[in-house]
Amino acid sequence: MEEPEQDIREKLAELVLKVRIHNSKENDFIEIELHRQELSYQSLLQVSCCELGIHPEQVEKMRKLPNTLLRKDKDIQRLKNFQEIEVLVKSGNSEWTQHTASPLTERPCYNSEAAKMTY
Repeated sequence: MEEPEQDIREKLAELVLKVRIHNSKENDFIEIELHRQELSYQSLLQVSCCELGIHPEQVEKMRKLPNTLLRKDKDIQRLKNFQEIEVLVKSGNSEWTQHTASPLTERPCYNSEAAKMTY
């Protein structure tokens, strides 16, 4: 069954990205759509924050996985469908901390019970 021509044009007009919050208890990505004619850092920030339920001022930076920092409109315009984006949230946000697991540095790394020797 063929798709109507209008549906195909609409799909080509959108960029679908997978986004999630870095170090969140929720490890899954969600898909967001951006219009290709309006690809900008600001539009990615607004749509991502809206979909993830956070405020744009909470965002420290955005990263294309595995290790590329997104900084400007041209970076966003180079993105391809279904690329994975991670939103890093500023650490001082109390709203944010309730949604995330505690970072490894805040957890004790030494288990004294496991270190006891038994003979």
